Order: sequence, then structure tokens, then C-alpha cells
Amino acid sequence: MKADLKDKVALITGGTSGIGQETALLFAEEGAKVVVAGRREAEGKAVVEQIRSAGGEAIFVKTDVAKAADVQALVQKTIEKYGRLDTAFNNAGIEGNWMPMTDLSEEEFDRVIGINLKGVWLCLKYEIPQMLKAGGGTIVNMSSVAGLMGTPAAAPYGVSKHGVIALTRTAALECASQKIRVNAVCPAVVQSPMEQRLFGAPEAQKMLLGMHPIGRFGTAREIAEAVLWLASAKSSFMTGHYIVLDGGFLAGPPALPA
Repeated sequence: MKADLKDKVALITGGTSGIGQETALLFAEEGAKVVVAGRREAEGKAVVEQIRSAGGEAIFVKTDVAKAADVQALVQKTIEKYGRLDTAFNNAGIEGNWMPMTDLSEEEFDRVIGINLKGVWLCLKYEIPQMLKAGGGTIVNMSSVAGLMGTPAAAPYGVSKHGVIALTRTAALECASQKIRVNAVCPAVVQSPMEQRLFGAPEAQKMLLGMHPIGRFGTAREIAEAVLWLASAKSSFMTGHYIVLDGGFLAGPPALPA
């Protein structure tokens, strides 16, 4: 699939690893000028170097999306460097510590919500005005299958991902007449550093693979391709919705052998 992102300016939060990194690389392959944002400077600069080595154009901006001043500065630096903002992938997120909700501390709940949900709101808050100045744009938010179902032991994570879908729909409605489209992606388990932190143990891997009828986890590239489609003109009639990429996870248990 080829999408026309030539000379478009793309902002990607959580771009230092996993899905964010793969999306940054893919957008650059498609001709976009990429702003990679994240908290880990060394990893972010490494992604930028990958893009530049392949002939693309990119910069890294150290950002904590839970802090309004950081997000405002991120968008401002994007404008100062490239003069406009055409598309954004609000991907930054953490899994938090998974435990029964009665064992959660207030600080842990706030930490996850602050990055995963408040962070997306802050990005929308500062991205949308710049896209209006540019005459339109596209935004993709990172949700999860956890935003479409209950997830035991992951209350703040699940709440944050449900909330991202609500923010996506609200922003889409507020911007629909102003040529800004807002959608989301909802992956199941994807091969990534987060997946290894949460489900790296062999018994967890076996259990989770059994919940994916397709028989494997997703790849970061597969999610990046969906983000690319949503960010491009190829999805021009879609706004306020989400794409589920889950290998059959939400469809039900794997089929029984014939």
C-alpha cells in the first residue's frame, strides 16, 4: 500500500520504540517529515538516525505527554521546524502495574490515566489549532482492545483506553466540518517491549496465544500500516471510529479442530 504523505508533517508521540517507532519509520518511507516524541532521548535520537540514514527527514523532541507545557512545546517546535502540522499519531502510553483495583494506589491510577488519557487530550488540545491553520489534517489515537472490554487487574489501563475512544469520537464531531478527521486503532497483543514486560513468561505467552484465533500476536508493522491508512486520504470518509486489529481476539475463542 502506498499513501501520499509526501511533504506532509507528521507528529508521533511514543515514537521511541514498538508501534510508535515502526509508524515513524513507515511515515518517513511514505515521504513525511516526522517529529518523533518521547521521554527516552537516546532511543528517540536513534529512531531519527534510522530515518535520516534511509534518506528521510526527522527530528526528536523529548516530551512527557502528561505535562501540558511539554506537549505545547512539542507542537510549537514542530511548527518552528516545519511550518505546519498535517497528521498526528497520539501513541504514547504505559501499561502500568496490573493488580486488583482494590490494591491500586491513587498515585498509580493517576500515573496511568495521566499518560494514556490526559496525554491524548493534551495532544488533541494543541494539535487541532495548528491543523486548523493548515486547512485540515488527520489524527490517529492509540486505544486498545482493552478499550472495548473489561480487563481484570488492569483497571486504569482499561479505563484510559475506553476514554481514548470517547475523546476520539468527541474530537471527530467537533472537527468534522473543519477538514480534520480523528480516528483510533485498537490492537490486541502486539510483539513489542510492552508485550514482553507484561506477558514475557512462557505460561503467559501460551495462554494469550490461545486467545488469538489467528495463532500469533500482531506485529508493530501491521499496526503502523493501519495508522498510515487512517492518516492518509485513502480513508477520507472515515472519522470518529476505530479499527480493531486483534487476530480474532474479540470475535470469540479459537474454532475447534475439524
